[in-house]
Amino acid sequence: MASSSVGMACLGLVLCMVVVPSLATVYNVGDASGWATGVDFSSWASDKTFKVGDSFVFNYPTSHTVEEVSSSDYSACTVGKAISTDSTGATTINLKTAGTHYFICGVAGHCENGMKLAVKVESSSSSSSTDKPSTTSPSTTTTTKIPDSSSSWSLSPVLAFVTTWVALCVMMVVS
Repeated sequence: MASSSVGMACLGLVLCMVVVPSLATVYNVGDASGWATGVDFSSWASDKTFKVGDSFVFNYPTSHTVEEVSSSDYSACTVGKAISTDSTGATTINLKTAGTHYFICGVAGHCENGMKLAVKVESSSSSSSTDKPSTTSPSTTTTTKIPDSSSSWSLSPVLAFVTTWVALCVMMVVS
């Protein structure tokens, strides 16, 4: 009887590990247009709700950059003091903290011409947003290529299936 309880606990733990991360959303910034001049990023973000755990993918030619900056640097389009910066052409920003996050292109004149994005990120357990800027820990920048889509699940269904299958096998061995 005890081994059955242990098996059920293992299955519950594995399911939590699979389901919770899969709730995060990956947003392709600017949709098919990508991170480019001439895109209205305020409109792009206006109908979306961003949460801690979500990710932004910026796809752009290497003639642009993605810089996460402070509120004042965003407002003034100040370059050179970025929290994080990348110019590889494919930048993924993992949203790790609630608050407002600010992104600009650091190429001269691009921010001033609208290549900037400010987003409010809600905590994943709350439905209300906060205006408190992220000051404790900047977002992580990594480079990746993904297909052009506005959003997608962040966990592969194959990985979820394999993890669940392994948990069921462990449950069988334990019982």
